Amino acid sequence: MDQPPSSAGRRSLKRNRKQEFAEEGAVHPTTDCKVLALEPQQSHQDLLSEVVAQVTILNSSLSSSQSDRLTAKRAAHLLSELAENELIVDSIVDCGAVPALLQHLKAPEPGVTKPYEHEVEQGCLLILALLAKKQPQHQQLIVDAGALAYLMDLLKRHKTCGNSPALTGLLTSAANAINNLAAGNSSIKTRVGMEGGIPPLVELFEFDDAKPQSAAAGALLSLALKNNENKNQILKLNVLPTLVLMLGSEHATTHCEAVSVISMLASYSPKMTTKVLLAGSLQPVIILLRSCCFKCQKEAARLVGIFARTDSDCKVHIAQRGAIPPLIDMLKSPHAELREMSGFAIATLVEDPHNQVGIAYNGGIEPLLNLLSSKKKTVQHNATFCVYRLAENEDNVVDIIKLGGVQKLLDGDFTAKSAKKFVGNTMEVLQEKMHGRVLKQLLHLIRFGEKAVQSYVVLALAHLCSSDDQKIIFVDNNGLAFLVDLLTSRNLNKKREASMALYSLAIRSTSISPLDTTPSSMTPQVYLCERYVNNPALSDVTFLVEGKRFYAHRISLLASFDAFRAMLDGVYREKEAKDIPIPNIKWVVFELMMRFIYTGTVDVNLDLAQDLLRAADQYLVDGLKRSCECVIAQDISLGNVSQLYELSDSMNAMSLRRACILFLLEQFEKLSVKPWYNCLLRRVAPDIIEFFRSLLGSGIDKK
Repeated sequence: MDQPPSSAGRRSLKRNRKQEFAEEGAVHPTTDCKVLALEPQQSHQDLLSEVVAQVTILNSSLSSSQSDRLTAKRAAHLLSELAENELIVDSIVDCGAVPALLQHLKAPEPGVTKPYEHEVEQGCLLILALLAKKQPQHQQLIVDAGALAYLMDLLKRHKTCGNSPALTGLLTSAANAINNLAAGNSSIKTRVGMEGGIPPLVELFEFDDAKPQSAAAGALLSLALKNNENKNQILKLNVLPTLVLMLGSEHATTHCEAVSVISMLASYSPKMTTKVLLAGSLQPVIILLRSCCFKCQKEAARLVGIFARTDSDCKVHIAQRGAIPPLIDMLKSPHAELREMSGFAIATLVEDPHNQVGIAYNGGIEPLLNLLSSKKKTVQHNATFCVYRLAENEDNVVDIIKLGGVQKLLDGDFTAKSAKKFVGNTMEVLQEKMHGRVLKQLLHLIRFGEKAVQSYVVLALAHLCSSDDQKIIFVDNNGLAFLVDLLTSRNLNKKREASMALYSLAIRSTSISPLDTTPSSMTPQVYLCERYVNNPALSDVTFLVEGKRFYAHRISLLASFDAFRAMLDGVYREKEAKDIPIPNIKWVVFELMMRFIYTGTVDVNLDLAQDLLRAADQYLVDGLKRSCECVIAQDISLGNVSQLYELSDSMNAMSLRRACILFLLEQFEKLSVKPWYNCLLRRVAPDIIEFFRSLLGSGIDKK
């Protein structure tokens, strides 16, 4: 629990206070006033007591005597320290501090000179500004108490009181107070404009001192933000020339506030943007892109983006005056706001074809690609738009690809609809440019580039190249080996990208289903008809299946099926047998196989498909085998793909094997967490190479 200060501590504080007042040449106002705000161990009640004491002092020291003025000055100073503590700001207001402070802002009687001229008023203004800033709900209370009239009167004092450092500080504090009172409060903004608060603020621009200039610019920015009436009033006062001059100030605060006001005015309308440009602001703004002030850089980038929207010539002029390099540097900034604003500026400049090359030449592609991972929709929009427009220029395509741009476009989590649209447009543009010198450059990189670049190029070409170029890329230039190496690497991200690329390549390689890529049997087929299936009539061969006779006809079996030809007309003992036993095959399975042999078609039930596949493989009934593979392939799932691949391997079922391969590639995200997946992938790798070599060869009809 907080403890009050010891008596010795209190006496020490009193002595310090007395000494300070003695140094000012004044009498100490009270012996009971303690600087509790400086004691961190004090309780809230102690601080509240101190607030009450200082407010009481302000209310009782209103005369022009040196003693009262010094007392008020000290009370204001202590109260400002207390106001820094947000926890007691409400208590300061509740104790009646606002009316007490405003009393000290009254103008002196004509001919009366007060000691510590302007210092008491400045201290009171500082407290009012703090109260409004710390707790915005107090803004209206301060204004309703009559603060605006006092503030406007203070801003005009330089006309009657000359110029001095104290007056300069007072004017700066008055402008800051208006800034804090108007910030985010539309009714106060309107009231300040209607009651004549804008002209005296504009007059502060004529001061030689940077502090009142900066404070006035900040106040005008707050007043004009989302308030067109105030904007119009500011513009009528012809502030643009002065603001442009302020852009070149050596004081960071001055040119920072000035560029913020100009940015706000330029965004008002296209007509106003043109006026701002005609006032000579372009080059000073471009220079500020290299400012050491974060806020200044951000506003300068915003202005460049606004200026670039005016016309195509302005885009060129901005680039010619050196804006692109600093904007690209800002894209690499650790500050998200700077990256966002520079992205906006570059998105307006990139529409010009010459700027597209300039942005790429100055190293803009990589940081723009990095912005694709932003979660903010506006950043996604600008970054995807920039990459899209850069891709339109053939000179940039190879750089986009070798920096991994295609992977970032495919992997991005784009929530903005416009971003998704630009990603799709970019992929289409890149596909259109995958020929001629672009393709030759990429093939050269596959052969001689660094390993990381080779990977990016091969991965991208799997998604982009035409079917006519797939063989030369992936077979002749060994691109397939690169993809399979990535697929079997230990890097999960590389495995995923390779899986996506191979799946895309397979889907784009042929217009027919991968299940139909196994060549059909060249042996002509002879079919009887349905009524001869297991019909004793004219039957000349009998099979024993599960102890039951199945009647068949040699002519149908010998004409088309090698296994039965060897059995019935070859050297096997079944040739002379009256009843040929068929072991290890169920009656229903054998009956379906024979029905296919007699009719060329059969409905394959999923429950019997695997048994029927084994029978068809054993007796070389290729058409039935492919039908079974097709049915089984429709049932491939996360849980059975491994077993079905083993089945395809044992049965030499090429269509089913390829279907399993495609499933393994397509479902990488879900399968990669399975403990057996990596092992299976390594085992399947040779089959993947064989599959794609066949797919990309000349034996398959292309689109």
